[in-house]
Amino acid sequence: MPDNTPFRTTTRHMLKESKTYASQTLMGGLSGFESPIGLDRRDRITALKTGDIGFVHSWDINTSVDGPGTRMTVFMSGCPLRCQYCQNPDTWKMRDGQPVYLDAMIKKVARYADLFKATHGGITFSGGESMMQPAFVSRVFRAAKEMGVHTCLDTSGFLNKNYTDEMIDDIDLCLLDVKSGDEETYHEVTGGLLQPTIDFGRRLAKAGKKIWVRFVLVPGLTSSEENVENVARICESFGDAVEHVDVLGFHQLGRPKWHELRIPYPLEDQKGPSAALKKRVVEQFESHGLTVY
Repeated sequence: MPDNTPFRTTTRHMLKESKTYASQTLMGGLSGFESPIGLDRRDRITALKTGDIGFVHSWDINTSVDGPGTRMTVFMSGCPLRCQYCQNPDTWKMRDGQPVYLDAMIKKVARYADLFKATHGGITFSGGESMMQPAFVSRVFRAAKEMGVHTCLDTSGFLNKNYTDEMIDDIDLCLLDVKSGDEETYHEVTGGLLQPTIDFGRRLAKAGKKIWVRFVLVPGLTSSEENVENVARICESFGDAVEHVDVLGFHQLGRPKWHELRIPYPLEDQKGPSAALKKRVVEQFESHGLTVY
């Protein structure tokens, strides 16, 4: 990793010195984080490249949602994809996030380290797309591993080339979104390319990492038998790395955010999958020897 680059205009500001810190809660957005102020654009770009700061949307403490045990899930800002069913369009732009110091994030992990160990939990980076900020995320993961804290990356894998093999070494578990099994459908769903996801999954498997595959089932969009078969074959290509597949039924919980941001919502009238459709898809995955939740 590059050496820390000094900031020319930064003044550190500790939220815990302010009155707002006293009323912080576990679900309190970015409450309690040390955030840089006074950074000009050049400083921010430099600090982002070195991982001295990261742009964070929010964080929370949860159980059995974003990995095993009790976890601190950090939602990073910025995403190169535009998934039709995105629940968090407010995380698409990195500039809309709050810059947070690396050492502030590491201190937050350390604060909960005993809890994580006791519950077999840890820290999860989600998004947005956490792989847009590889230096920051990987440096936090390195520090977490030194504390004996489990690490989990929630990602589409689309930015495969952003991650070096050294960065992958500090990932214990990856929640890998395989959004489609063919390039045409993947592009329709996300605007991006499928192959980087496959490449990243295979790199994780080669490195001996565990994978929980996530597949969002949208009737008429990702639900065709052919598409599901292709997703299952992709999972098979990851071998024993795949512990299970989560088949996630589409829902409309994200729609209000699209409306609030005045972004045309492509799935305005889309319904979720029927019980029969989900059963068929689950059985397709199971027919490939995959464990399905």
